[in-house]
Amino acid sequence: MRNPFRAVHAIVERFEARGVYVPGEDHKPISAWRDFGWLIATWLVTLAVFVLFFALAA
Repeated sequence: MRNPFRAVHAIVERFEARGVYVPGEDHKPISAWRDFGWLIATWLVTLAVFVLFFALAA
């Protein structure tokens, strides 16, 4: 069985591999996928748990 934390960590690492925005050092436009990888991954996992909770409760 696959470890769900390892899958989430792999997604976050993919986002962070693109780079992290540092004000003043990076003149690229802000990219949501690049700059908020942890936040997006957390939101996706929370949404999945929310859906599963109500699917099992029904």
